[in-house]
Amino acid sequence: MEAGTQSIDGIAGIEAIADIEAIERVVATVERTQRDKDAEGFLTLFRPDALWTTGHGRVLLGLDTIAEFTRAVLPQAAWDGDVTYEVIHTQFLRPDVAAVKVRQVYHSAEGKTEGAPLYVMTKQQDGRWLLHACQNTEVRGG
Repeated sequence: MEAGTQSIDGIAGIEAIADIEAIERVVATVERTQRDKDAEGFLTLFRPDALWTTGHGRVLLGLDTIAEFTRAVLPQAAWDGDVTYEVIHTQFLRPDVAAVKVRQVYHSAEGKTEGAPLYVMTKQQDGRWLLHACQNTEVRGG
């Protein structure tokens, strides 16, 4: 499947479109909260039992650990420029579980650096999609 496509096998068309849009809104909120260094807004996107692996390989288990790390690191994050997040592929593993591949680009005066996060998101009983298991990977040239 090519980048930018979504796999919606086994999911009703209208519902799948609404779910894809909801997932894209979560990713847009990740972008906004990272750009604004808004730790509290970022933390609202996680399940209590979430797993997060940072771009440098640090494994964070559970929202309390993710919150402690995020509150310490995000507000002091030093980057000069802008960051963008783009959903490049969404694959539904089940109607309530999606694997979401994201292109993350930091734009600065020195150039661009890129990350390739994978977010496994789960749909909650209230219809919200939340981050459940995430791996952020730095893209290196060459």
